[in-house]
Amino acid sequence: MLSPLDDYPIHQVAQPVRQVATSDRNFYDRYYFNCHASSPELFCVIGMGQYPNLGVSDAFATVRKGDEQLSVRASRELGADRMDTTVGPFRIEVLEGLRRLRVVLEPTEHDLAFDLTFTGAVAPVLEPRHVLRQPQGRVIIDSSRLAQTGTWSGTLTVAGTDYDVTPDVWQGTRDRSWGIRPVGEPEPPGYAAAQPPESFYWLYAPLRFDEFSIITILQEDGRGRRSLEEAVRVWPESSGKEPEPLGRPEVALTFTPGTREVATAVLDFADGPKVEVECVLPVALGAGAGYGTDDWRHGMYLGELEVQGRGHDVGDAAKRAAYFSVIDNLARARCEGRLGWGLFEFACFGPHEPSGFTGWDDVA
Repeated sequence: MLSPLDDYPIHQVAQPVRQVATSDRNFYDRYYFNCHASSPELFCVIGMGQYPNLGVSDAFATVRKGDEQLSVRASRELGADRMDTTVGPFRIEVLEGLRRLRVVLEPTEHDLAFDLTFTGAVAPVLEPRHVLRQPQGRVIIDSSRLAQTGTWSGTLTVAGTDYDVTPDVWQGTRDRSWGIRPVGEPEPPGYAAAQPPESFYWLYAPLRFDEFSIITILQEDGRGRRSLEEAVRVWPESSGKEPEPLGRPEVALTFTPGTREVATAVLDFADGPKVEVECVLPVALGAGAGYGTDDWRHGMYLGELEVQGRGHDVGDAAKRAAYFSVIDNLARARCEGRLGWGLFEFACFGPHEPSGFTGWDDVA
């Protein structure tokens, strides 16, 4: 089970790097990026993951422009070399660890391609460890994640339109997460099939302003009890300032009528400023990106190599709701008189008392 990684001094447990420390089928190691031109014109979301215990590596890119969401995705057998971060036409290059990464989608017959370099605007933040158990005690999420805001440079082509991506305008966020979360083909539900489905309420908002970034994360159950929360203000490394904990985040959401999509939000921190958020362009991660109930999920085995392209009409909330997935909103934000941009990721499935939802089908 040796691999080229074993020649690097990076071992954490007493076994080859190719063998992860758990036999849980759901172990994963993933990159996530988003990219936009500081305007509602388009929003691009990119991801790549490895699933060592499933023997799969896959990648996707999806772009919302107008009413259409274009996606390209690829899957391959992982093989022995986990330093090989290529999946068909996709590849990721770490140019400078924790600071600069290059993300490439070579041109294919599909309507999306890019060669983009991300540069961090602040140092990455290690978020609290995320642990979630089913009622019978099985751990279904146990992961670590770093988050970072930054700028983009390079080229992007969407449906025949070429964009010159320059860091004065183009920005976004990225994260790296690894650990355990549900991936691959659905498992037999066993005991869980006899239990009522559990609610899922999730909010994740990395937002960048000129002088700082604010990163907020929280997860609640149907009664509003939190299993995860953090809010932190992060300054550029050149400032010499340490990350500033902002205390408990309180959230006030306004939903688009007839939906559970967030239109506006106010984030109010116990030890920090108030942030007003406007969601300006939603991306349905279930529409071609491998999240949710689409016909392809992260970690599914599709053979030696498979490359696909998809187009989805997501021009109204009802069409997006059909994918029953997390929504990645491009968000415009204001804080202390400053204008910022970033991600407002949100999902609310099932009852959630603080939001006034009592079942699975009710909406605002």
